[in-house]
Amino acid sequence: MAKVDTVFAGSIPALYDKYLSPLIFEFYASDMARRLSGLKSGSVLEVAAGTGIVTSALIKILPPAVSLVATDLNPGMLDVAKAKDTTSRVSWQQADAQALPFPEAAFDAVVCQFGVMFFPDKPKAFHEARRVLKKGGRYLFSVWDIIADNEIADLVTSAVADLFPNDPPRFLARTPYGHHNKDAITAALRQAGFSDVAVETITARSKASSAADAVTGLVQGTPLRSEIEARDATRLAEATEAARARVKARFGDGPIDAKMQAHIFTATC
Repeated sequence: MAKVDTVFAGSIPALYDKYLSPLIFEFYASDMARRLSGLKSGSVLEVAAGTGIVTSALIKILPPAVSLVATDLNPGMLDVAKAKDTTSRVSWQQADAQALPFPEAAFDAVVCQFGVMFFPDKPKAFHEARRVLKKGGRYLFSVWDIIADNEIADLVTSAVADLFPNDPPRFLARTPYGHHNKDAITAALRQAGFSDVAVETITARSKASSAADAVTGLVQGTPLRSEIEARDATRLAEATEAARARVKARFGDGPIDAKMQAHIFTATC
């Protein structure tokens, strides 16, 4: 994984939240929160919380007796998340999922939406999640399926790659959509000490009001932007337009309705 893949800074967090939240994240955030709806008390830790999309869904569904701690490696992402939080229910903290600053058996659940793919040492992160969970606690997380089953990301990747044929930016295919092997993930979870692992593949619809909205978040609100600018800082607008044209050619001038697909893992201590 390129080092730049884990850096969400500058204008990226705000664009990520504005465009990607409705495009690809909100549906799965609601689904993840629903899976914890039976929790009536205790504590939940969210790792790689990003701009707080899942956090907001958890606030809506979990009773006040459940405490929430939300962490992320990138301060810029947490700044956007904290600005949206008007409840004071959440304890926000910068933290590395591979070295959590919490004692053993501190939480009833650990959740992570589309963050595992960014952990350089995934087995270590799984061990950390297991360490901070109470006996019988749940580790709930999601990863994207192959990029071919996520139409917008696939179209954006091919369009941008065509602009840089000798050195195509591959952030989307390499990292967010590059870690989808269910058997390998299940094996790593069991190696980390989880005794019961279940996985469910969920297909949903990725929707946007226009092709421009559909691609802006992926091109300019992720580290794909940094990859493009590293090759030629003057071509970001060109890359965005190329991606918009590719999506428009596939879905037309109106609202976008595309396939997206993810795997949801539930691992129990």
